Amino acid sequence: MVWSPFDWLSRRFSPDVGIDLGTANTLVSVRGRGIVVNEPSVVAINRIDNSVLAIGKQAKTMVGRTPAHIVATRPLRDGVISDFDVTARMLNHFIHEALQRSGIGIGRPRVMVGIPGGATEVEKRAIFEATRSAGSREVHLIEEPMAAAIGAGLPIFESTGSIVVDIGGGTTEVAVCSMGGMVVSTSTRVAGDEIDQAIITYARQVHNIQIGEASAEKIKIAGASAFPLEEERDVTLSGRDLSTSMPKIVTVTTVELRDAISSAVSSIMDAVLRTMEITPAELIPDIMQQGIALAGGGAYLPGLDRRMSQETKFPVYKADSPLTCVVRGCAEALNETRALAAADGQVLAGRR
Repeated sequence: MVWSPFDWLSRRFSPDVGIDLGTANTLVSVRGRGIVVNEPSVVAINRIDNSVLAIGKQAKTMVGRTPAHIVATRPLRDGVISDFDVTARMLNHFIHEALQRSGIGIGRPRVMVGIPGGATEVEKRAIFEATRSAGSREVHLIEEPMAAAIGAGLPIFESTGSIVVDIGGGTTEVAVCSMGGMVVSTSTRVAGDEIDQAIITYARQVHNIQIGEASAEKIKIAGASAFPLEEERDVTLSGRDLSTSMPKIVTVTTVELRDAISSAVSSIMDAVLRTMEITPAELIPDIMQQGIALAGGGAYLPGLDRRMSQETKFPVYKADSPLTCVVRGCAEALNETRALAAADGQVLAGRR
């Protein structure tokens, strides 16, 4: 094979990029620069000419506030691509934005993307092709639980068992890792979005108020919890009265919000318990000693660690910087031969 000078320069200076392509947020890490992009996975499209008006934070501010011909959409649902073309444009924007912010725009990047553990081959191929069409020279895919375990600093390449629970926007991934691979894993499409939806349903059914996804997320952050709080408090819930179509404001307690999201939280607990049931007995003592690591934005839900510890009888702790575990794991995996081999052995990988 004969390489042109451009090919040589591209390979010589091609940056390593790790991407956590999340339902709610996309994070991009560049080797030597750390996390340089942390933006909502939202794209605003002009339906008249199909042009992209905004991506990321600016697009999120448009959700529910645009005229009919402008649509602010999330191209990923439940952790997988629902709109290939829009996702490709979003990825292209974030990759180029990351390289510009890093000041190293030479060559095409080598990319590792985290994907849901329960993704089908068709969904994997869609993510692979979207990343490749964004200008990447080399694309690897790694399952998010594996990336989260690496980013959380778990000893996954040793013969001991480690468990991670990655709660994102669209999916919850539970995996027991050992010897550089996932021994058992469970994926459920119940996570942060389902908790938001539970709050929307509660507001409509109990208080006859219509609220949007953004409002539900704010209420979740302000007062939702998975376990009784030391000091319960009141939270203001405001929206449109479904009977009169006029603004309406009510006060709810954190106890009420906890009851409202209990079904979604229980589904997450069920995924953890199902994983523990199929975990080899030899690894249980290791997990008892190390504990369960929580990663993803859902790890910040107050009381989640206490409830999970109560139901599993295992110690539970939040990993350092839970939101960035997957993207840090993706970046580290590109420089770890064993992790790269594991990723290529489990999912698609390719070059062009």
